Amino acid sequence: MTDSGEEKLLNVSEIQHFSTGDGPGIRTTVFVKGCNLHCPWCHNPETVSPLPQKLVFSGSGKTVIYGRKMSAEAVAAEVLEDREFYGADGGLTVSGGEPMLQADAVSGLMRILERDGIRTVIDTAACVPWEKFAPLLGRVQTFLVDYKTSSDETYAGQIGGDRETVIDNIRRLIGAGETVRVRVPLIPGVNTSDTDASLMCGQLAKAGVKTVDLLPFHRLGSAKYTAMGKEYAYAGISPPDAETVSRLRSIFAGYFDCFVE
Repeated sequence: MTDSGEEKLLNVSEIQHFSTGDGPGIRTTVFVKGCNLHCPWCHNPETVSPLPQKLVFSGSGKTVIYGRKMSAEAVAAEVLEDREFYGADGGLTVSGGEPMLQADAVSGLMRILERDGIRTVIDTAACVPWEKFAPLLGRVQTFLVDYKTSSDETYAGQIGGDRETVIDNIRRLIGAGETVRVRVPLIPGVNTSDTDASLMCGQLAKAGVKTVDLLPFHRLGSAKYTAMGKEYAYAGISPPDAETVSRLRSIFAGYFDCFVE
């Protein structure tokens, strides 16, 4: 609720049912709209702008509108429709976009689902002021936190963020007793050198991280750029090969429990 007692609405891009890639078990993933970063390899470009967007997919002729304001109660009702499929591990994941830009509204959703025993995950780039996390502390099963490179220059120049803010938030979340699982997208030419991997490992280990997931780059979001009438900067970039992924996993596994998604 706002200070005036008015309900904060969630800016939702889409709700994906029966997801298996955004946390443990079978999940309902709520993708929110609006992001303060501009990663050129982003595979959810429709979530970056907070405004509603129409995507027209040329191959099928399908038109999809992304973006609608929803109350926490309306989102919770849709999540609860799937609860019989969650089992012991599944539940809700809020992804984006950047969920922490809507922390108060997301917290309202968590409070409702808490009463029904639904396990919750936040998927965040964590490039926000620490105060944004306050409404969610103690309400979330796991924070999945993206960590994109060891380089301050790349974070600022290519991504539009601040690496120190991200690592500080990771450190503070762990210090607050939250479960944090770091996700590193493996982006060719950005963070796939042995040097960058080793530097990331040192930075994350110092922050107290125990578990890291490696997410090899893919081009599955390229059709969305075309449907938006935009050029995809990474259309000509190939995913890292198996040898590169294996080499990087060996480096990270020297510091953490490391998994490849």
